[in-house]
Amino acid sequence: MMVPSLFGWTQKTENKMALEPIKVPSELPLGKLQEEVHNWISKHGVRYFNELTNMAQLTEEVGEVSRIIARRYGEQSEKESDKTKDLGEELSDVLFVVLCLANQTGTDLQAAFDKKMNVKRERDHDRHHNNEKLK
Repeated sequence: MMVPSLFGWTQKTENKMALEPIKVPSELPLGKLQEEVHNWISKHGVRYFNELTNMAQLTEEVGEVSRIIARRYGEQSEKESDKTKDLGEELSDVLFVVLCLANQTGTDLQAAFDKKMNVKRERDHDRHHNNEKLK
């Protein structure tokens, strides 16, 4: 079926990722997490939500983290109902959805993270030490 996109019309594909094994090194920390999420989706979640739904979920979860941070550590007052919210649990929700998005898009997060850290080590080695705003 053809569907509209930003660049005209495109072929809509079905999300079959829950049935396909992920292809990331599961002996590495992020690969192990990706595999764990994939196994949970395969056994309990039926299939991945589509990428747009997961992006909306990610936005929602980041919003929940933001609410806790703004009220607990920022200048907004914390509502009584928010005082029992667990920041770690909300951050884990964000991580879960990020792992889902990585799995369904075929992204090896460990490789991507390692590459990003190498860039940061080289590009930003002295950058923050020389930033007057941080002194």
